[in-house]
Amino acid sequence: MTLSDAVMKDAQLLWDYQLMGHSPRPCSVAIGLGSHDLGVADVTAGLYRQGMAPLVVFTGATSRTTAERMPRGEAEHYRERAIELGVPSDAILVEPQARNTGENIRFSRALLEEQGVQVSSVLLVSKPYEERRAYATARKLWPDVEFVSASAPMTLADYVDSIDDARLVVDMLVGALQRLLIYPAQGFMISQEVPQDVREAYERLRAQGFTSRLVPDAPQAE
Repeated sequence: MTLSDAVMKDAQLLWDYQLMGHSPRPCSVAIGLGSHDLGVADVTAGLYRQGMAPLVVFTGATSRTTAERMPRGEAEHYRERAIELGVPSDAILVEPQARNTGENIRFSRALLEEQGVQVSSVLLVSKPYEERRAYATARKLWPDVEFVSASAPMTLADYVDSIDDARLVVDMLVGALQRLLIYPAQGFMISQEVPQDVREAYERLRAQGFTSRLVPDAPQAE
């Protein structure tokens, strides 16, 4: 499905805002957040091979979008992919229970504490359009740790091509922005300033029906 130039221009504003613009640097651990996108495992493995972290945690159970594609669980499929890419198995921890971003952070933190790993900084690896959401959630739930965001270096056009569903990508961008707007008041993430042009783009896209990934504007467990 081809979307209008105006829609894609608004989507680009949301995409650009989600990217934190952090430069990777050595951290205590790299945490790859589970999803449908094996590219997260690829980026995490690449950071490990570059010496950016001595240890990797993959976190994620399954969801309705990954149950068939990743039947052994997102974290386990990520682990298998990372090993294929040269990460030794003894440098990987798997957290197989998390079902949302908040659980990704809480359960990974608990696993690292259980393993006696001292953590002062984390390379937080996510899909590109969820960098800011993941960062805001992590800062809320693990405030004494420094987080460095990372994702695949892709343009919006590249990502649309990889998913092969432009409407779904825009829906996901709208959903990710909505959470940044409503979740701080619900205690799920830190509050961040959302520029006016980004808010306006979000409202236009929402009004045009890009709503399949929205949550009700009421407290949600995240």
